[in-house]
Amino acid sequence: MHDKADLMAETYALGAGPWTMTPVTRGALGQIWKLTGDGSAWAIKELLFGCDEEQVAREAALRHAMADLGIASPRLMPNRHGAYVSQLAASAGGSYVKLYDWIDGTEADASDPGILDWFGRTMALLHRAGEGASETPNAWYEQCPQDADWKELHGRVRRAGVPWADALGRFVDTAAPELGQWVTPSDPGDLVTSHLDLQPQNVLVGPGGPVLLDWDNAGPASAEREFARAVYVWSGGNRVNADAARRLVRAYRSAGGRASVKGPGSFSMLFATALNYIQVQAECAIDPGVTAEQRAFASGQVVASLRDLPDLAAVCRLTEVWEAVER
Repeated sequence: MHDKADLMAETYALGAGPWTMTPVTRGALGQIWKLTGDGSAWAIKELLFGCDEEQVAREAALRHAMADLGIASPRLMPNRHGAYVSQLAASAGGSYVKLYDWIDGTEADASDPGILDWFGRTMALLHRAGEGASETPNAWYEQCPQDADWKELHGRVRRAGVPWADALGRFVDTAAPELGQWVTPSDPGDLVTSHLDLQPQNVLVGPGGPVLLDWDNAGPASAEREFARAVYVWSGGNRVNADAARRLVRAYRSAGGRASVKGPGSFSMLFATALNYIQVQAECAIDPGVTAEQRAFASGQVVASLRDLPDLAAVCRLTEVWEAVER
């Protein structure tokens, strides 16, 4: 690991070291490492499934624009050649990597009124700054698997003999079509360029206040649908905290946010991402071309996601909260 750490330091011209890399956490798409040496610390995101360099460019541009508005985030650092993503040599694994400031802090507490106020304002600033997007949103946020896709996948999962095959079958017969009916293309007039992964896990509270992390998905999306998804996530998910939802909505509105929640259709992005995530992780869990570690991680994600699916009753409750605030 020291050789890999030294290679990172050389790629980003960080100094002579010595350097060490320590694993921190694993996400769906990447491994986070802490790189330390010369009295400094950096965060490395190792991308485990390839890299879209155009997406990285969008991430960098949006980060810079949001920094001008006072939204704190870790800097995405260019390498010695000015690129925001680097590919390691084959001898070091050949992965794509990105380098960020290391941020010390604790995960945001979504029950903290001050954090909810900050988040509502931040989301409003993102949406106001990102108005006028013209690109088509990624299909991940606009489409989901159809009945035939789910049945074909369930057949392969059953033949693979994984322990959650029956649970996936029940999901395919019930929740998948119930949620999928609400997934539709968004209104082109409602598009903004935004973060697209606004959840408490992506906010660290450090000595200087909250810092927004994980801008990898930055791009165009419906403001209404990103807003609805964020309100669901930040107000307790299926265990709706109406007070938290009201506070967040008021902070968003007070800062000039314009999106509204109109009913289950406003949660199309929430449903699409939940359904697509289950499909992708189920595919990975039975893929012989990935590592055993990756298959095990994917299996765990499927089980957790099936256990915590968005509930239509919860989103209807959030719609009622929104309507009460707007009166």
